[in-house]
Amino acid sequence: MGYEIDFLPVGKEKSGDAILVRYGNLHGARAEQKVVLVDAGYPETGKAVVDHLVRYYGTKEIDLVISTHPDQDHIGGMETVLNECTVRQLWMHQPWKHTNDIAEMFRHGHVTDESVKTSLRKSLDEAHDLEAIANKRGIPIVEPFTGISFDNKSVYVLGPTKEFYEGLLPQFRCTPEAKQDGNLLKGLIAGATEFIKTLAEGWDIETLGTPSEDTAAENNSSAILLFQFGDKSALLTADAGLPALTPALQILQAAKYDLSKITFVQVPHHGSARNVSADFLDSLLGPRQAREIQSRTAYVSVAKPDDLKHPSKRVTNAFRRRGAPVHATAGGSKCHFESSPGRGWGPSIPLPFYSEVEE
Repeated sequence: MGYEIDFLPVGKEKSGDAILVRYGNLHGARAEQKVVLVDAGYPETGKAVVDHLVRYYGTKEIDLVISTHPDQDHIGGMETVLNECTVRQLWMHQPWKHTNDIAEMFRHGHVTDESVKTSLRKSLDEAHDLEAIANKRGIPIVEPFTGISFDNKSVYVLGPTKEFYEGLLPQFRCTPEAKQDGNLLKGLIAGATEFIKTLAEGWDIETLGTPSEDTAAENNSSAILLFQFGDKSALLTADAGLPALTPALQILQAAKYDLSKITFVQVPHHGSARNVSADFLDSLLGPRQAREIQSRTAYVSVAKPDDLKHPSKRVTNAFRRRGAPVHATAGGSKCHFESSPGRGWGPSIPLPFYSEVEE
């Protein structure tokens, strides 16, 4: 089976995700292939997704569109895609079906400005509008909870479970009782300074530990996806953090899934050091290698190559030590493939191993 995993460039200043996956007989007719879109970046990314479909896949038909979670950098371009393409099925969470607090906000159509910070309010409005477009166009909607699958488990949802998701909802910053996130404020202050402390690392010196604080509840609500292409698999993690990633991995371990089949991994949340730990990567990818050996490929979506925060060098070094060098979009498209017709693109160069990392 052939497959292509395309990470499109998203954002000029802030990172986002727009991922197209095509698998099947890539040299055959469209009917012999499946096309899946996972997220669609910001509003302007929607047209880029459609253009990519036409130019490289020769189609405007998408078998499955997946919105991993309602953040603007993931859902913004979805409206364009649904309006301009033939979409067979849409996977998206509908938080207003799981909590009266959020449902009350949408009683008159939209989330109120008073109840939520602007960016999150807009994200939820876009998610609600997406539902309306899908209903108008007759596109079936499925909520991507654990166990949901497509095409005989070629696409399988590892997380979140419905119970885990509903437990996160009260922590969403859109609920009326939510308070301003003090950690978020501290992060904004820290990000405003140009001075970043660094630590020395070597192949045998790793500074990535367990994050001292967790990523946002909205990020942990991300759909975690396993794509299975015959004897090889790809793990797409969106913005999930350890509270979401750990139970997803445990599902694979409980099923005695051969983790060596996962030859492609998306680095979570644009490479944030708040989303993974050394112990988690040991469980997923295997222990640190005595020397550099590539057994997997990892991709990360980042807006620009000179971003001092994303991806974290501690994270990319940790992936590399475990046989998964990281390739960053950094303003360009990346394609991981097997048995692809080819596009004349040049080889992708992974990020280097860094001897100095952010503290």
